[in-house]
Amino acid sequence: MRSLSNVIVAIEPITAGSEAVYMLNGEYHKLPVAEDIPMYHKLARVDIAQGAQVIKYGEYIGEAGCAIAAGTHVHTHNVLSVRERVTD
Repeated sequence: MRSLSNVIVAIEPITAGSEAVYMLNGEYHKLPVAEDIPMYHKLARVDIAQGAQVIKYGEYIGEAGCAIAAGTHVHTHNVLSVRERVTD
């Protein structure tokens, strides 16, 4: 079972102070945007605690390197790439 995404992806640049509109489970939602988000970058859909998994499109993509507030930019400055342990 896939986890619910805690980030959304901007399909156009979003300016701080505006609202991002996204669809989840067939319903539209609005999210206040706290900082400028470049096109194709992620923003937190909900508050993400430091150390929590970052989930995009239902897939684990990394770990929050610090607390990330809803509506803020999610990128390499606050997400740690965590490689899965692979054994031979």
